[in-house]
Amino acid sequence: MDVVEFRPTPDQYAWTFGGVAPTHRIAPGTALKLWTEDAFSGRLQRVGDRPSDVLDMTQVNPQTGPFHVEGAEPGDTLAIHIVDLTPARDWAASTTIPFFGALTGTDRTALLNDPLPERTWIYQLDRAAGTVRYEAANLSLELPVAPMLGTVGVAPPGREVRSSLVPDTFGGNMDTPEMKAGTTCYLGVNVPGALFSVGDGHYRQGEGESCGTAVEGAMDVTLIVDLIKGAPAPAWPRLEHDEHYAVVGSSRPLEDAWRASQVGMITWLGELYGLDRLDAYQLLTQIALSPLANVCDTNYSALTKVSKSLLPATDAYDGMHRHLRELSRSL
Repeated sequence: MDVVEFRPTPDQYAWTFGGVAPTHRIAPGTALKLWTEDAFSGRLQRVGDRPSDVLDMTQVNPQTGPFHVEGAEPGDTLAIHIVDLTPARDWAASTTIPFFGALTGTDRTALLNDPLPERTWIYQLDRAAGTVRYEAANLSLELPVAPMLGTVGVAPPGREVRSSLVPDTFGGNMDTPEMKAGTTCYLGVNVPGALFSVGDGHYRQGEGESCGTAVEGAMDVTLIVDLIKGAPAPAWPRLEHDEHYAVVGSSRPLEDAWRASQVGMITWLGELYGLDRLDAYQLLTQIALSPLANVCDTNYSALTKVSKSLLPATDAYDGMHRHLRELSRSL
C-alpha cells in the first residue's frame, strides 16, 4: 500500500470545496498520513483572546488537500476510511462568536438582540488520561477525548465553489461526531479526480454543536482512500461503522436536513436488501436513530442511523468497509 505523508504550510490550505488545484494525485488504495490545522487557523490560543480581535473570518476551517484520486469520474463513489485521529497539540480552543451558534440571533434569524458576549475557553489535553479539561469560574471537569473530523468533502458538481463552512450533498462541514476513527465515509464523485479534502479536527463535540464551536484542535489524521465503480453514487454522504449505517442530510430548516437523511437511508436500504420504497419506509420508521450533527452552520446537518444488529448480514459496496478495516491494521 502506498503511503503519502503531507503537512501543509499555511499557503497550501484550501478554504473551499471546488475551485482549488490538487496538492497531490493519488491512486485508489493509498493511505494518507496528514496534519490538519484547527478551525481558527491556530489564532485562538488564550482565554483572553476575543474572536473579533484575532480571527480572520475568511480564514476559518482550513482544509488539507484537495487530493485528486486517479480514475475517479462523476457517478463513481469515493470511500474514505478513517484509520486514526490523534490530537496534534496539547490544547484546543472553543469560543462564542457574535451572531453565530444555535442559541443566538443570526443574520438569517434576524432579531433586535445584542450579540452574546465573546468568551474563549482553552481545553488542556491529558494524553495519558485521554481527557480534556473544561474550566469555568466555579467548575472544572475532565471530559473524555473523542476525536472526530468536522469536514470531509469532495468538489461539488457544476463548477460550484463552496465555502469550507458549508455542508451539503458533497459532504463538507457536516460536524458529526460519527466521523471518527473506524468510520468509512462514502461520497458521490462530481468531478474528475473527486478532489477531496479534510479538516476541522475536534477533540470532542456534543451532538448539535450548540454554540457553533467544538473543542477545536490540530489533528494528525490517517486515512485510506479507495474508489467504487459500477454502484449508484449516493445522493447524500453515507457513513459505515462496524455497528451502524448512517446517512447525513444537510439543509435549512432542520426538518429538511432530517428528511434528506431519511430518504437517503430508505434508498440505501433498498440497495442493500431489495426493498421497495414503502417497505423500506416502514422498516426505517421502527429502527431509525436520529442524532443531530450541527444546528449552527450555513446548512444544518442531521443523521439517520440504523444498527446492523437489527438487519440481516450483508456487505455494503461488496464489503468495502471491511476491506479497508483489514488494510488499516497494517498501518
